[in-house]
Amino acid sequence: MENNKQQQAQDEREKYVMAFNDTMLKIWQEQITLLGVIDTHSLLRSPIALPVRTDGRFFEVGLSQAFLEYGLWQDYGTGRETPRGNSGDLGHEKVRGRRRWFSRKYYASVMNIKEFFADNLGRQYQGILSDIFNDREMRRRY
Repeated sequence: MENNKQQQAQDEREKYVMAFNDTMLKIWQEQITLLGVIDTHSLLRSPIALPVRTDGRFFEVGLSQAFLEYGLWQDYGTGRETPRGNSGDLGHEKVRGRRRWFSRKYYASVMNIKEFFADNLGRQYQGILSDIFNDREMRRRY
């Protein structure tokens, strides 16, 4: 019974992680589209999910996504008219504005997956402790 609960919790974490990865890509592509950061479509096609690294039980997970560096410059609002090493005051009106497609939603999603893991692992740990103090379970084990 305990192994079944643990397997269910592990399966739930695995599904969440895979769905998180897919959702992040969709969110980024949606933001790029909404903000009109589409000249050649290369930035829109660039977000990809890299392989998930996990310990097999999904206690420790390494997630990573990749996208073109150009996306960061769109997020910062810099470009050709902003020379490298500038002092910040270029003496002319800035043509480019920030097109925030990366930071806020990514941060919120990372906080969501952190909360999910805390809840899921906490419930699993609770179940383990309650099984330990169950008389019938103790007699079976010892």
